[in-house]
Amino acid sequence: MGVDSTYGLACLGKINMEYENDQDLMVRFYKFVAKEEMACEEAELGPDEYSERLQMQRSLHQQVRYMARSMERGSSIQSTVGKVVFLVIEVMFKELVKVVFLLIELMFKELVKV
Repeated sequence: MGVDSTYGLACLGKINMEYENDQDLMVRFYKFVAKEEMACEEAELGPDEYSERLQMQRSLHQQVRYMARSMERGSSIQSTVGKVVFLVIEVMFKELVKVVFLLIELMFKELVKV
């Protein structure tokens, strides 16, 4: 993408430090990031690949919901479910980091235009 990951992480760290006590802002920020990720993916992937991506995400969400219900019922597979949930969260975090870097890149492109 052309954005130095160290710089991007430093910027994110500044945002988190500056606004860590503003929970409402942080929630809205991460919702915005998620929407931007979807828009960028739609533009980059094209209709067929984007549709596949959405289907995969829906499937993951359904699996997570099913596993959460199983955990609530005291299922004997709790440790396995916990591991799977952790892996899903890890994948989602990596995707979020990619989106944040995309947003930073877009912001810099806009700054350069000005």
